[in-house]
Amino acid sequence: MTISAVNCHYSITGSGPPLFLTHGIGAAEDAWRFMLPTLAKYFTVVTYDLRGHGKSPVSHKNFTLDELVLDLEKIREKTKFEKAYFAGHSLGGMIAPAYAVKFPQHTISVGLLSTVAGRSEEDSKKVWSVIHAMEKNGIEKTLNTLTNRWFTDEFIKNKPDLVERRLKQVVDTDPEVFLNVFKIYANTEMFPWLKNISKPCLLLTGENDAGCSPKHNEKMSNEIKDSKLIILPKYKHSFLIEAPDEVTENLINFFSNE
Repeated sequence: MTISAVNCHYSITGSGPPLFLTHGIGAAEDAWRFMLPTLAKYFTVVTYDLRGHGKSPVSHKNFTLDELVLDLEKIREKTKFEKAYFAGHSLGGMIAPAYAVKFPQHTISVGLLSTVAGRSEEDSKKVWSVIHAMEKNGIEKTLNTLTNRWFTDEFIKNKPDLVERRLKQVVDTDPEVFLNVFKIYANTEMFPWLKNISKPCLLLTGENDAGCSPKHNEKMSNEIKDSKLIILPKYKHSFLIEAPDEVTENLINFFSNE
């Protein structure tokens, strides 16, 4: 099958050097909404919806990581930025470094946020058990089991509206698309090619992110020639929503020094 890019919906905000931000599974460009006002003071920020998410079309629903990388390149071509910073969260944190390997000539440096490589067999089983439960019982019924993996108990208690909005966003995503991107996330193993990233990388994850743990990120950092590892205390997977100020500060500090 020939792979090709689709025309994803994107937005441009701010001024300064270009920064492309890629969200995770079952999300959309609004994943960055709490970070955008500050980032836009320092960067020309390009946010977009992955194919089949938000306002972006989907040509077929069994697309691959390579196609998601080509989608990002198509947006870069349209925006006419020759070189840029790239950062991604979760699955987006796999797309951004994969882009840097394929298109190093357009990459200044990379942010890998709440993502994972070097999974053990047990780690992989846990991810696939969630996928199988969703296939068997439905996404919505299984989704509540992810809430405690994504957010701290304190945030779930104090910001139920934000938690509910995130869960609804997943439910509103085409189920075939959602399961496909979840499988890309489960199947992708970056560890063999992390050493091929020739650009500086920031690895940022939450102290209590079980699936994308500090231990995984330490192993990842050791594989990348030029990397910086930062662990945010107490947070779990969805720190773009729960800890936007801390994530923003770290991105600005890292990219401003590159």
